[in-house]
Amino acid sequence: MPEFIVIIGRSILSFLILFVLARILGKKQISQLTFFDYVVGIAIGDMASTISIDPSMHFLDGVIGLVVYTALSLLFIYGALKSFKIRELVESSPSILVKNGKIMEESLAKHKLTYDDLLNGLRVQGAFSLSEVELAILETDGQISVMKKPQFQSLTPNDIGLKVSEDHAPSLIIVDGLFMERRLHYLGYSTKWFLDQIKKQGAKEIKDIFLAQVNSDGTVYVDLYKDDQKTQQENHKPQISAQLRRVQADLESVANQTNDRNAKQMYYNQSMELQNVINRINPYLKEIGAGT
Repeated sequence: MPEFIVIIGRSILSFLILFVLARILGKKQISQLTFFDYVVGIAIGDMASTISIDPSMHFLDGVIGLVVYTALSLLFIYGALKSFKIRELVESSPSILVKNGKIMEESLAKHKLTYDDLLNGLRVQGAFSLSEVELAILETDGQISVMKKPQFQSLTPNDIGLKVSEDHAPSLIIVDGLFMERRLHYLGYSTKWFLDQIKKQGAKEIKDIFLAQVNSDGTVYVDLYKDDQKTQQENHKPQISAQLRRVQADLESVANQTNDRNAKQMYYNQSMELQNVINRINPYLKEIGAGT
C-alpha cells in the first residue's frame, strides 16, 4: 500500500480520536486555560500529529499514549474540583500585584513579570495610571483584574440614588423568517402590536424579515432580506410610564431636600408605592402600546 495512503488513513483516525478526547476534556475557553492546561494541550496535539506522519510509531501505541494523557488530565481536573490542595497544585491561586496602590515587587518577581508587563495589564483594564489602582490581581489564567480607587470608579445610577426601569436583554423574535410568537408574549407584547411595528419599518410579511428583535426600551429592530429597503427603528413605548417615573423622581428629589425626618420618610414611602404601581401596570402599558 502506498505510504501516502497510510498517512491519510492514520491522520483521519488520529484526528477523530483527538476530536473525541477534546470533547471529553471539556469546553474551557482559551482565555481561561491555565499554564498546565496549555502544556497538556500542546503535548496531546503533538502526539496526535506524530501518530499521523511517523510510520515507525505503532498506531495503537500512539492512541494509548493519547488516552493516558487525557485520563490523567481528567483525573487532575476532578481532583481540583474536589480538593483545594490539588487545585492549588494544578492551577495555583490568584496573586496580588498591587495592594492599596502599592506594587508588590516580590509577587512580580515570583511570577516573572516586569514592570512593563504590569502596566500593560493595567492599561488593558482601563487603568492608565498606578495612582488610580486600589488592587490588582494576577488571575490563574494570566489575566490581571483591577479594582480602581473609589474616586476613579465609574458612576452608576445607584451611586446617585437614581432608580432605573427594569431591563431585559434584547430578545430575538424573528430569525431567518421564523416567528417566535411565544417569546414575544412572554415579554408582554401582543402579536398585533409587533406586526404593526414591522410593517411600519417596511416589511409586508414576516417572511420578508431576516432578523427582528425587541429591545428592553420597546424599540423594535428589523433587518430585511432586501437590504436596499430602508427601515426606521422607533420606540413606541407608552409615554405614561415615563410620566410616572418623572413623578417618582420628583418625590425623591423633594425627600432629599427636606430636613424634616417625617416628611422625608413620607415622600420615600410615596415613591415606593408609586414604584409598585408602575410594576403592576407595566404589562398593561405594553398592551396599550399595541394600539398606537
